[in-house]
Amino acid sequence: MLTLLYTTQVFSQNQPAKPASSPAVERFDRDYELEATMLGYFGKDGARNPTLKANKGDKVRITIRNGEQMTHDIALEKLGLKSKTILDKGARTSITFTAGQSDTYYCTVPGHRTAGMVGSFEVVEGVISDITIAGQVPLKNNLPLNLSFESGSLKDWTATGDAFTSPLYDQDPSPVHEKEMHIGYEGKYFLSSGGNTNYKLTGTLTSVPFTVTQPFAAFRVSGGALQDTRVELVEASTNKVIFQITGQGRATLQPVVVDMQSYLNKEIFIRIIDNETGISQIPYIPNDKWAHINFDDFRFYASRPSFPNELKPKDIIILPPLDPVLNAGLSGTEAAKAMTLPRGFKLTLGAAEPTIIRPIAFTIDWRGRLWVVEGHTYPVPAPEGQGRDRILIFEDTNGDGTLDKRKVFMEGLNLVSGIEVGMGGVWLGAAPYLLFIPADFKTDKPTGPVQKLLDGWGTQDTHETLNSLRWGPDGWLYGNHGVFTHSNVGRPGAPDSERTKINAGVWRYHPTRHQFEVFAEGTSNPWGIDFNDYGHAFITACVIPHMYHMIQGGRYQRQAGKHFNPYTYDDIKTHADHVHWVGERGPHAGNFRSASAGGGHAHAGAMVYLGGSWPQEYRNTIFMNNINGARLNNDQPSRSGSGYLVTHKPDFLAMNDSWSQWLNMKYDPSGSVWAIDWYDKNQCHSANPDVHDKTLGRIFKITHENDKWVQADLSKASDMELVNYQLHTNEWYVRQARTLLQERGPNKKVHKALKEILAKNPDVTRKLRALWTLHVTKGITEKELTDLLTHENEYVRSWAIQLLAEDKAVTPETLKRLAALAQTDKSALVRLYLSSAMLRLEPAQRWEVLEALAQRAEDKDDHNQPLMVWYAVEPLAAVDAKRALQLAEKAKLPKILPFMIQRIGAIGSEDSKKLLREYNDRLGKL
Repeated sequence: MLTLLYTTQVFSQNQPAKPASSPAVERFDRDYELEATMLGYFGKDGARNPTLKANKGDKVRITIRNGEQMTHDIALEKLGLKSKTILDKGARTSITFTAGQSDTYYCTVPGHRTAGMVGSFEVVEGVISDITIAGQVPLKNNLPLNLSFESGSLKDWTATGDAFTSPLYDQDPSPVHEKEMHIGYEGKYFLSSGGNTNYKLTGTLTSVPFTVTQPFAAFRVSGGALQDTRVELVEASTNKVIFQITGQGRATLQPVVVDMQSYLNKEIFIRIIDNETGISQIPYIPNDKWAHINFDDFRFYASRPSFPNELKPKDIIILPPLDPVLNAGLSGTEAAKAMTLPRGFKLTLGAAEPTIIRPIAFTIDWRGRLWVVEGHTYPVPAPEGQGRDRILIFEDTNGDGTLDKRKVFMEGLNLVSGIEVGMGGVWLGAAPYLLFIPADFKTDKPTGPVQKLLDGWGTQDTHETLNSLRWGPDGWLYGNHGVFTHSNVGRPGAPDSERTKINAGVWRYHPTRHQFEVFAEGTSNPWGIDFNDYGHAFITACVIPHMYHMIQGGRYQRQAGKHFNPYTYDDIKTHADHVHWVGERGPHAGNFRSASAGGGHAHAGAMVYLGGSWPQEYRNTIFMNNINGARLNNDQPSRSGSGYLVTHKPDFLAMNDSWSQWLNMKYDPSGSVWAIDWYDKNQCHSANPDVHDKTLGRIFKITHENDKWVQADLSKASDMELVNYQLHTNEWYVRQARTLLQERGPNKKVHKALKEILAKNPDVTRKLRALWTLHVTKGITEKELTDLLTHENEYVRSWAIQLLAEDKAVTPETLKRLAALAQTDKSALVRLYLSSAMLRLEPAQRWEVLEALAQRAEDKDDHNQPLMVWYAVEPLAAVDAKRALQLAEKAKLPKILPFMIQRIGAIGSEDSKKLLREYNDRLGKL
């Protein structure tokens, strides 16, 4: 049997010359063509990421053809050679080179190499041949069995179902496969349970039993990498499956080798199974045309055969069946009834269309009312002044879970994606602007025109604009931003020199100082941020792993693109020990098949439950909606080193409805949770407004039997009552009271009472609440904060550090205190806050603190600290390269030294080159 690896053209020097008028044709000794997909590069014989071979000196061309509508390229790692990037399905691009050494070929598009687009190029000696040994057809009663279907019939087989009624084909491409598909079968016929045309058919085909007479067997298989499309070898006497394999989602038949040594002289039979219809239960997801299995050429071998395109079970990423979807397109009342919750909880419909349509963002005010944005403009921003979004105010006046009171606050807004209220008005994310609407909250009317506080927010991808506005414990307005939208943010009219770039991460804006800054950068398309009892921020993301503890100044794993600082070199990865999708094909392949893992890769909303009335097991856990999985995921952060390790708890709620799309959740003064649902059959973002339903929307309320409905209006509370609310078990009271006190301004009685809590309350979370409220009301001095650096509790010390560095400057005395902490403090959390604070100070002020932090060997395996120290250390190379290298040489944290060498090398000056040569000489002498 001869298996050809690829088209390999070897041109003879004695070929006749072409006429002078003909254009010169470039000649190659090895000419490879691969199909590029996110699953890998595939050869014409079906091999995934095949080893490409050449003799030294060969002229080689590797061409890739795009197998999907996605950006791909091909590069050689050692040669540093890269093709152009292609996007359209069917597009081609190539690299050419002379074979000199073995290398790695891969796709340079961010994330594609990690997803599996990588293979080997080998320079070998001698003849490159793909000849393998011949196999033997199994016998029964001394007659060859029809296991390769060369009789043109199903002789020696028994079929059930309809998939194998007429399964034999003698054409390539076959009439049941798409025209561009190459089958590559042996002999006259091959078998298919339906191909890409009749994939809905199901059935089973079973061979007669036969004796294993050789130690190895091989056969060819292709088709879907699906749990229910497979080939099984079964021991006849026990009916035990001794081997099984699927296709890998491609049409080309590939050889599979099976070790049969344990079953010599025993009887087996072959069972070909297709129980997968491929019919999608999701309205906008197409049917799976790979719901079939192809088979050919079963043979025995006296020794293990070698096939260059062998298909190995361990290399196949098998997808489980589609998740069952119970409902789609329900009314609001039916949707509420269809959901399943834990015991003790109930869900009610607060509002539905036409009362609420397309709710895209919401917040809850100090009266427990819901301020909801209807996103009628999304996904295409309207011309200036022609926006159609509006803000509605909803209220449940009797506690029955129905929002029985509704009013319109403002209409005519454009592409609103986030809302928060407080500090004198309404704050809106509405790219390209951050807006403020001054308001009279007694009449719920604007008191002036809309103010454009910031502009420059991008709209390249309108589902990744500024979003999830929320007041932070430090009095800043926080929000998220996605990776494929590119913003250059500043005051209207500000030059580039006064603007800040952001295209992924968390930002914040101070409501009275009117300062804007990036709090932390990276991740993907975060659409949810919240803070735990200790003021630590968590966000939920999509496509890449979903959970991140956001540290001030941190740089996090990106879905795409590069960090703005080119000397970042590495970034902080997810804080979760899990993902919510199944398999290793990447996040998108697991969509609608990942119920067992949490539902899929797409998340919206983030709520750290601190409502006080739900069972204690939920406090400080993070809730997020899993859009593809139509369920609320619940994750548990636990302290680990300087930060957190986040584990998966059982999913909290199942919507049981494929149209459900909760975008955010928040708890109210009763401890109950409200959620907005952008109810739509299309879950995928699209720039085409016609793919979205424009008439639907829901608001739901989740209550526990412990919840007691209350009517509140904290705006009527006295200053001292607001101080006392800092002790409430429900964080809603804490945050609303803090924002009201911040708006009211400094008050000596307030400060005295807060300092009493900070000094005497035994609960550190209450101390932190007092500290934060003192900070936002300007009630704590730098000396008082410096005194807290010796506090017995690590959380208090940490927050004292952050607040001291708030204005990006500290006194020399405070800097000495910070350096002492860096040398002696036993808390990894404190050391993390020190490295974070250094990022806010001028590089020349950082030396002593960072020299100490870099030598804290106990942090070498910490998830965050080594990189946080590097981010703070890196600019020192430009201040004093010699001292920076000395710091790095003494460092006990990994990566500091190699990164610093790389950073000094990037300076490129004669002095930096000399410094590295001297260092290299020192190493040689050592």
